[in-house]
Amino acid sequence: MPVLLNTAYFPPIQYFAALSACCRQCSFSFPVENGGSHAVAYVEACENYQKQSYRNRCHFYSASGMQSLTFPVVHENGTHTLPISEIRVDYSRPWLQQHKRAIVSAYRTSAYFEYYQDELFAILDRRPETLWELNMSVIRFFIEKIGIPVELRPTGTFSLSSGKCTEAPWTGLPYNGEYGACDLREVIHPKRPDDIMDRLDLKKPYFQVFARKYGFITNLSVMDLLFNEGPDSISYLVRI
Repeated sequence: MPVLLNTAYFPPIQYFAALSACCRQCSFSFPVENGGSHAVAYVEACENYQKQSYRNRCHFYSASGMQSLTFPVVHENGTHTLPISEIRVDYSRPWLQQHKRAIVSAYRTSAYFEYYQDELFAILDRRPETLWELNMSVIRFFIEKIGIPVELRPTGTFSLSSGKCTEAPWTGLPYNGEYGACDLREVIHPKRPDDIMDRLDLKKPYFQVFARKYGFITNLSVMDLLFNEGPDSISYLVRI
């Protein structure tokens, strides 16, 4: 079954676990070969911008424990009524440089950070004009590097979900009939816990640089997984 997700900035690991589940249910192989088939997932492009969400924030593991990164958006008259795809990123503040420094400080000793750093930072340095462009470029970067055979499709209209999913592993979660998808838009949220990793039987530790100091931390940005596990990240997200 496809999933319906919000756009997100350096999304959490469970976001990509849900994308991987679409492929697993369709019996696609991992990683996908060039020219191979892709499952489909939908990303909400017609909602209004919401504060205090993953749309412009992420969590990562620093030498001080779990920390957050957020970026500002341009506040204009009627910003709260604009679709998410039209919200512009505010580059008048030095947040971009601050984010890059924080990421380097946190992950420079991880096994694979140097391998991915230049390409990832090149996306940020292009300074995409809108929140949508920035987030989707980052999401597609991680999909490609992890090797998830999924096609992201933006929604064409905003629709509320009605009913519940009856198909495992999403049984009981909201079902969106317009897109035939499990609706995870309000499930994956920094202010409330979710059970996605439990549902997918993926609740397990992986190597983290500062785990000896603070222990294993769950629900971090997928960059924590990729920088520490590299090509083995896909093995963490699916049971091959």
